[in-house]
Amino acid sequence: MGHAATQNEMVVKQDLKVVAEVREFVRLITGHWGMDDFVPCLVASELVTNALRYASEKDGDVTLRLDRTEDGALWMEVQDATHDLPHMLKTDTVTETGRGLFIVDQYARCWGIRALAGNAGKIVFAVLDPS
Repeated sequence: MGHAATQNEMVVKQDLKVVAEVREFVRLITGHWGMDDFVPCLVASELVTNALRYASEKDGDVTLRLDRTEDGALWMEVQDATHDLPHMLKTDTVTETGRGLFIVDQYARCWGIRALAGNAGKIVFAVLDPS
């Protein structure tokens, strides 16, 4: 699906304290669209935290984008420049690293990871029902 560039994106600084800003941003956008912000804030925090945990300064920016699908669901994606694909650690649910995607998996209608062409990194996306 071709996304026109929207204002609904933020470049995330390489700092875990930025998660508070991410939540503010998500609240603003979802509020604008009349959606509940609890799940979007949770999922955005996890995706961004995951991206920041694996990215280093030299990897460049992490970008969060929000959009709406045809049927009014929330499309959320986090792009970063690393190639380490996150994976769900099925056996070990308590480690910090595995937890993020369990949360995403629990709340998202669907989610996935796509590698960007030319080794430019990856996008992790999630589609959240508007409830």
